Amino acid sequence: MNPVLVMKFGGSSLADPAGIGAVADLVIRRRDAGHRIVAVVSAMGKTTDGLIEQSRVFTAEPDLREMDMLLTAGERVSSALLAIALNARGAKAVSLTGSQAGIITDDSHTNARIVEIRPYRVRRALDEGHIVVVGGFQGVSFTKEVTTLGRGGSDTSAVALASALDAAECEIYSDVTGVFAADPRIIKDPVRIAALSYQEMQELAEAGAKVLHPKAVEFAKLKGTVINCKNTFAPEAEGTLIANLEGRVKPRVAGIATEDKVVLVHAYEQNAGSLDTVESVVAFAESRSLRVKQIAFHRGRGDGMVGSFIIPEKENYHLGPALAAMKERFGDAIDIHERFGALSLVGAGITERHDFLIAAIRLLKEHGIGAGSFHTTSFRISMLVERERLAEAARLFYERFIGPDA
Repeated sequence: MNPVLVMKFGGSSLADPAGIGAVADLVIRRRDAGHRIVAVVSAMGKTTDGLIEQSRVFTAEPDLREMDMLLTAGERVSSALLAIALNARGAKAVSLTGSQAGIITDDSHTNARIVEIRPYRVRRALDEGHIVVVGGFQGVSFTKEVTTLGRGGSDTSAVALASALDAAECEIYSDVTGVFAADPRIIKDPVRIAALSYQEMQELAEAGAKVLHPKAVEFAKLKGTVINCKNTFAPEAEGTLIANLEGRVKPRVAGIATEDKVVLVHAYEQNAGSLDTVESVVAFAESRSLRVKQIAFHRGRGDGMVGSFIIPEKENYHLGPALAAMKERFGDAIDIHERFGALSLVGAGITERHDFLIAAIRLLKEHGIGAGSFHTTSFRISMLVERERLAEAARLFYERFIGPDA
C-alpha cells in the first residue's frame, strides 16, 4: 500500500482560481509519484482577515463562539473548491471539515487545543482511492462546538493528521522557499535555513516567525514526523527540513524572529509576599480568553512582587476592549504598555554560552536602543524594544550573528 503524504497549503497558495488549479496539479503529481494524499488547506488569501473586519462592523468585542462559526467558513470554501478542481481533472477527491476529519479539541474558542484525532473517515476515503481535502484551522469539541485552533492553526491540523495517519512526512507549502533566518520584509535576501531541530522551530514560531505554528511542531516532535517547508510556486526547490536534530547542532543563532505588536502589562502587589493582584490579572485574562504569551514574577524594589504579562496583539481579536476593561478593573495596580515589539534570537544551546546574551545587550547599548524586558529559554533570547526601532534592531542582530561577516 502506498504511503500517506500530508500536504498543507497556505492562503497565498490558494488566493484565486488559478492558484487553486496549480495546487490541484501539484497534488496530482505527488499522488502519481506513489503517495496517498491528504491535502490540508487554509482559507483563500486574506479571507480570514476580511471576516474579522466584517465582525467588527457590529462590535469591537465579538462573541468568541460566533467568531469560530464565522472563521471556519473560509477553510470550508477553499477545501470544497480544491476538491472540485481535483475532480474536474479526473482525480477522485472528497472534502471534509475538521469535524468530519475527526479533529477533537477542547472548548477554548478561537484558540482551541487538539486533544484527540479520530481520522476514521479520512482512512476510509483513502482506502477508497480518494484524495482527501481537509479544511484546516478547525475542529469540534466533545460538547459538539465548532472550534478554531488559533492563527496559523492549519499547520497544526496538517501535522496532527500526519501523526495520526503515521505519515512519514508532512509537507507545508507557502509562498516562500522554506524557513529563513529573518523576516524577508525586514532583511533583504536572508539566508534559508536548511534544517532545524523541533525545538528551534518551535521557539522561532513562538517568537513570531510565520512559516509554521508552534502547536504543529509539538505534534511532530511527539511522533517524530518530519516536516518539510516548501514553496508552492517552486515545489522542486529545496526547502527546510524540521526533524529531531538534538545533539547534532552546535550552539548557534539559527534565526531571528520578530513580532511587531505586543502589549506589556505590569501588575504590582501592595503587600509583601502577596500575589493577589497577579492572580486576579491571570484570572481576568482567562475570563476574557486573552492569549498571553509569557508570564513572569519578580520582587520589586520594595517588598512587593511585580508580575509581567506579554500579550500578542494579532492573536487576540478583542484586545482593545479587554485592555480597557482590565485598566478599569485594576486601576493603578497595573501599567499597560502598548509601544513594544518583540525580537528574539533562536538557536540550539544559545544560552549555554553567555557571549550571545552579552553581545546582544552591547549591540543595543551601542545604538541607543532600550529594551523593555529580556527573557531567555534554553533555545531563545527574547527582548521587547520600541516598535519604531524593531526593524533597525533586527537588521543589526542579523548582521552581527548571521550575515556574511558574522
